[in-house]
Amino acid sequence: MPRVEIYTSSFCGYCGMAKRLLETKGVEFEERNISLKPGLLQEMVARAEGRTTTPQIFIDGRGVGGCDELYDLEDIGELDILLGAQASPT
Repeated sequence: MPRVEIYTSSFCGYCGMAKRLLETKGVEFEERNISLKPGLLQEMVARAEGRTTTPQIFIDGRGVGGCDELYDLEDIGELDILLGAQASPT
């Protein structure tokens, strides 16, 4: 099963939307809140090729972008492919 990681920040509406989409798919994910742990911002920026906005989402180590990109993947049917067996039918 793919490993899903999501960098979030407190009070981020887009983070909530991205997490809800993953939850509706039945996907377990590791949330990394950059507001709560020093050093995570730098880690996220390095992994996300300089992007500084949250959320930043990674599936099996591959950066897929933020909330908009996650929903774009869903719209074209690519999200289920990336999530593999974890994705539930929509």
